[in-house]
Amino acid sequence: MRIDGAVALVTGANRGMGQALAQELVARGARTVYAAARDPERIADERVVPIRLDITDPDEVAEAAKRCADTTLLVNNAGIAYVAPLIGPPSLRRAREQMETNYFGTLSMCRAFAPVLRDNGGGAVVNMLSIVSFFSAPGMGSFCPTKAALWSLTNGLRMELREQGTLVVGVHASFIDTRMSEGIDGPKHPPADVAATILDAVAAGREEVLADEDTREMKAALPRDLELIYPRLESEYHAASG
Repeated sequence: MRIDGAVALVTGANRGMGQALAQELVARGARTVYAAARDPERIADERVVPIRLDITDPDEVAEAAKRCADTTLLVNNAGIAYVAPLIGPPSLRRAREQMETNYFGTLSMCRAFAPVLRDNGGGAVVNMLSIVSFFSAPGMGSFCPTKAALWSLTNGLRMELREQGTLVVGVHASFIDTRMSEGIDGPKHPPADVAATILDAVAAGREEVLADEDTREMKAALPRDLELIYPRLESEYHAASG
């Protein structure tokens, strides 16, 4: 798919990865970039079109699909993350919030914009997944299942939309240097670099982005996950928790 001349909608575009994607789209010649956020007043870039959008609100999603009916590239970047295990929190509230946003919110966007993309010639959908689509980290126990579910959604969406000519791209990456990864030690990738990698994949028609070596190694280990992944993660978790 050509980025030059495309009409893109990026969710969660007020900061971090979404902001970097919007800026990269502008730099590559996208005709229009709709920058969607719950608070569009926080989007100051005059080169983009701010859109008010909470992806968990069906009415706002439907309104976005009407207002942005010329969209040819949908980038589902909006998401939330809480650092919490599965068992420790006092209630399921945060686990439900993450699933409502990361999975059901993205599904809602895909359902609303699939006919928009079809009517505009096919276009593409980009879903921002994660390295934890491939495994569950104990300290983020309620977040990881949302990305695993979103990975499955992405694979299913690809099959459903192939006949209408829509490219569906799943993006997996380890830590990106955004507010979502604050407080996490270790190397972090600049959002601009990841954005460039993603749009290179869209332009080349590639269906999957494994954005860094850690992510590529983790996916390669999946056939032996109980042997190569979980013993180390469990040991690190128990050591950190005392």
